[in-house]
Order: sequence, then structure tokens, then C-alpha cells
Amino acid sequence: MKAPPRLIAEWERQSGVILAWPHARTDWGPTLAQVEPVYLQLAACISRFEKLLVCCRDHEHRDRIHKLLAQRVPRTDSIVLSVVAYQDTWVRDYGPFNVLRGGSVHLLKFAFNGWGNRFDAALEDRVTRNLWQQRIFGDTPLTVIDDWVLEGGSIDIDGGGTVLTTVSCLTADNRNPGNDREAVERRLHHCFGVQRVLWLEHGRIVGDDTDGHVDMLARFTDASTICHASCDDEDDAHFTGLARMGEELRRFRQAGGRPYRLVPLPLPRPIYDERGRRLPASYVNFLILNHAVLLPVYDDPADAIASKALAGCFPNREVIPIDARPLIAQAGSIHCATSQIAAGVTLQDCVVQ
Repeated sequence: MKAPPRLIAEWERQSGVILAWPHARTDWGPTLAQVEPVYLQLAACISRFEKLLVCCRDHEHRDRIHKLLAQRVPRTDSIVLSVVAYQDTWVRDYGPFNVLRGGSVHLLKFAFNGWGNRFDAALEDRVTRNLWQQRIFGDTPLTVIDDWVLEGGSIDIDGGGTVLTTVSCLTADNRNPGNDREAVERRLHHCFGVQRVLWLEHGRIVGDDTDGHVDMLARFTDASTICHASCDDEDDAHFTGLARMGEELRRFRQAGGRPYRLVPLPLPRPIYDERGRRLPASYVNFLILNHAVLLPVYDDPADAIASKALAGCFPNREVIPIDARPLIAQAGSIHCATSQIAAGVTLQDCVVQ
């Protein structure tokens, strides 16, 4: 009898991380000068600890990024550049999922429809397959599941068969019409070997346009700990929803019946764009690396509180702050902009010289 597949947790050993670099034809076009320094900092931090795969729009774009990295990033021998067409840089949601099956890593690619057909996503839907066809992932098998929409930021996992997610996203009719919780759970079990799903019915970050991705709200930091967004200001629009989400989290139990250790992360003060629209600033959207955690920060007093709390969750990892204010202008943050690749996958050795 075959062992069931297992979705690999983000804190497990990684071989690398994917970035899709902003270019003039993305929504970043008018603000490239503001956002590229964030990507350069991400590249510098990630390449300290593991390989970095950078998606480039075309050969001209690749040459430009090559030059930027050579000038600004201390270590470029861990950086792989690949030319692949895309218009959106939130690679978390169209990048591959990492599954352990029969003792080896397999990559899974699901359908991506631009967060419920909000945006044209034809190019992004092909990125993972195109990278695989370039043999960027070496001999790692890829399974394409094009009859089900699933975004990387919509689920969080404990590496042991439990998924944390939101009702508002995974049962949304703009993804997989007619799929209720039971249907979703069957799919998650079949694809990932999931045994339990923890459904959040409450909580949403203002400005998030994903129907409530869980990676803005609550994340596992190990199999028994969940960190989550919290709000103490009764006048804030988040107060009621996040309080109710906190109550849900307190009712959740680990597989063995014990309650989870819950670590609240405060919200920063409200940040607005030039049109007066509140932007989705959350400390929960961090990225776990092999020996570090990249924490989005917002030049706010709460930055230090979030950093200390996260350091307590990851005592053996360095917590590195990244100014995420340019990123949230397009409604995402550090976790949204990245997608990790598990150890056991050999990234093509096409390094920057």
C-alpha cells in the first residue's frame, strides 16, 4: 500500500525560493523605482541562505536584472535567472506546491484564475509548467491539476496533515463553483494527504483582494503554534473580525487534542495610498527561510513588537525586517511575492556570473 502524500511545511529544509521580478508591463510599472529596492533586499537576504530563482520577463529584462544584482547583491553565485512570460509578480499564488511522495519531492501545479477572475492570469497560469519545461527543477516530477483552482497563499500547513484556511476563499464560487467544505477537504486529502482542515470563518485584512488569504491572517510556525493578526483598537475596522478569529483559533485543537500555542501579532497603524484607500499591512505575511525569517515591517512602533514575537517562535532563525510599504501598494507583501522550493529539488545551475 502506497504511503499518502505529505505537503511539506515551509519551515522544513528548502533548496530555494522563487521571485518574479517587477517589470514595466506589470502593475509596478509607474513605481519601479520604489519597489525594485525591496526586491533587491529580498534577493540579498534569500541568497545568503539558499538559492534564489528569479523569473525575468524576457532576455532584455534578464540582462537588466543581472546587472542590478551584480551591483547590489553581495552574493550572486546562488542566483538562478530564468526567462518566462508573466504580468503579475505575486508568485506565491501561481508557483508550485511541494509534496513528499514515496520519499521524494514532487511538484504540483494547480489552476490559477487571477484570484477569482479579477485579473487576466493566462500567463501566470503557465509559469510553473514553463519553468519545469526549461528543466529549472531538474528531474523533479511535476503533476498538473488544471481542473481545480488553488492559490499558495490560501492555505497554511503544519507538515503533519493539518491545513489552516478560510471559508471565504476556499469555498468561493469564483474559484471552484459548487465546492463546499466537504468537497474541498476531499481534494486536499487526495492531493496533499490532508487529514484535518481548520476552517476560519472570521477575520479579514482591509485592502486584501484575495477573498481572505490565510497568509495575511494566521500561520503555523511549528506543528503546535499559530501566530495570528490581532487588533486592540475597538475603533479599528479590523477589531471585531480579528477578535472573532481569535476565538476560533482558541477553540482549535491539535491532532492529539491539545490547544495550540497562539502568538498574536499586532497590526501597524493604518497605511493609506494617495486615493485614501487603506492598504493591507500585516506582519503575518512573513517568509521562512532555512536560517532566517523575513518579516514585513512598516516604519511603525509595532514593528519591534512583531519582531520580538516572531523571534520567540523561531529561536534558531534570524528575524530580518524588510520594509514592505512599497509592496502593500499592490495589495501583497513578502510571503505573497515569494514561493519556496523544498530540499531535494535541484535548481538548474545557471548562476549569475
